[in-house]
Amino acid sequence: MRIFRNFALGAMPTMTDTMQPGTDWCESISPDEGERFAAYGRKFAEIQQRKSGKYGPGRALHRKQLATAFGQLDALPQLPDFARHGLFAKPTRFEVWVRLSNGGMDRAPDKMPDVRGFALRVLGVQGESALGNGPALSQDFTLINQEQFAFAQSAEFVDFVVAASHGNGALLKFLIRRYGWYGGPARLLKLAKTMGKRFSGFATEPLFSAVPIACGPYAARVRLVPHAENGPPSPQANTDWGADFSVRLQQQSLRWDLQLQPFVSEHLTPIEDASVNWPSPYHTVAHLTLPAQDTSSATGQALARKIEASVIDPWQALAAHRPLGDVQRARRVVYFVSQKGRNAA
Repeated sequence: MRIFRNFALGAMPTMTDTMQPGTDWCESISPDEGERFAAYGRKFAEIQQRKSGKYGPGRALHRKQLATAFGQLDALPQLPDFARHGLFAKPTRFEVWVRLSNGGMDRAPDKMPDVRGFALRVLGVQGESALGNGPALSQDFTLINQEQFAFAQSAEFVDFVVAASHGNGALLKFLIRRYGWYGGPARLLKLAKTMGKRFSGFATEPLFSAVPIACGPYAARVRLVPHAENGPPSPQANTDWGADFSVRLQQQSLRWDLQLQPFVSEHLTPIEDASVNWPSPYHTVAHLTLPAQDTSSATGQALARKIEASVIDPWQALAAHRPLGDVQRARRVVYFVSQKGRNAA
């Protein structure tokens, strides 16, 4: 509305005008979503069962846990209006768990191209659950080393994962059927570039939600930005991402800024198209600190086992931070099926 008003007065909108956080976002829910998402759940359950037969019980995706840690998240004071909701309504310190993982279905060597995952579980939250089943148990963030999702919506992503679960040959055949003899290989190269994106390590690279959540009446994406004091990248980190992280953490505390990127308009920051990279600015709303700790100690290993068996799910969230968009709504069903498949607590 503000942009329209400026045009009516004969003035061109400025970048500041177009980047103002807005509340006029909306979700577009198709009538067949329930049926489609249930089918997705069955497909992922089959993949998970098949892979668990090979590797032992585990998640459908992000199966290979690399490292875990505990720490604290400090919500900051004097935040912009769009951010002062839910977890960030007032300055508060929360206990957190962190789980680092490779994104794939297999337990592949760390040198293999893959998406890298940084899951953050914020404990001790107060408020109603996004699931609508009473008080929230936690506020979970599932972050990856990609600023935007590789697929616009969940249907294409699910088809890709199902094909990829049967190997590279099956994946190439699927892509050719879907995109043609020229489009299929081109799509494969694009996906390979995404999977092979440069990554220097969890302590030195930014991580992203890639898809939006609510922030009260607003909407936002999430980013973690590492502090320089975490140290420079190690050339050998890709041989063992978990070891690189754990060695740093044994020597010193590690810190990140947690930032929110607001929805400003459906044109620039769409809710339903996860493949669009939002251009709006990020705002630091909290600090994440992991104190120095020995992840290989008895205490560290006990935490690793506890986190591996636990639920970390973007829908384990405050209602004020309800996941938004087609990809997120599909996750609600698929994550739950995966949790049941491994008896997660």
